[in-house]
Amino acid sequence: MPAYPADRLTVVAALEAQGICPVFYHPEPEACLGIIRAAARAGARVIEFTDRGDHAADLFGELTKTLSRTDPEVILGIGSIVDPGTGALYLSRGARFVVSPCGVEAVARLCNRKRVAYMPGCGSVTEISQAQEWGCDVVKLFPGAQVGGPAFVKAVMGPMPWTKIMPTGGVEPEEASLKAWFDAGIIAAGMGSRLIPDKLVAEADWEGLEAHIGRAVGLARSVRG
Repeated sequence: MPAYPADRLTVVAALEAQGICPVFYHPEPEACLGIIRAAARAGARVIEFTDRGDHAADLFGELTKTLSRTDPEVILGIGSIVDPGTGALYLSRGARFVVSPCGVEAVARLCNRKRVAYMPGCGSVTEISQAQEWGCDVVKLFPGAQVGGPAFVKAVMGPMPWTKIMPTGGVEPEEASLKAWFDAGIIAAGMGSRLIPDKLVAEADWEGLEAHIGRAVGLARSVRG
């Protein structure tokens, strides 16, 4: 079994502590490991790999096997899951949390049965409430900017202050953007290409990527006080 923790509350606490969740997909194992290790060194060890591309589940399994031996502190989860069959496939390959662009009750039930954190995509107060009824500790606000941005988060937190929100889409790794979102009440922000620039990955500049992600993690920490 992997050495890193699988408990859903441990995963949520680690995500909240780091504040930034890197989100990525790459078809090459070495590039994936470069991205993951750079993020972990930068202070973002909870990382979302997205279900895209042929044989992505097989690649994910290779990654978790390697990481369990070499980087046990990494908590690798799977994103873009829209059905329980695919979710189960990734859970059998070591996924420590599951993220969806939408809310899927069958996926929530699957994850609850295995005590794995499930973060469904939500775009309304009703969807957020439904996800909480399913037992979800964190909801993914998606697409963050189009749904309403920080103003939407702030409006939700008024009547539902127990809500843990992670927006993806519309968050920039810059102080002004992060401050607006965290001041509104989010617990973490998911970021893809803005946090993991294609140029740095193409050049295998893992030190540069570590510095770029580390800056965002540091900014998230500072704007939260």
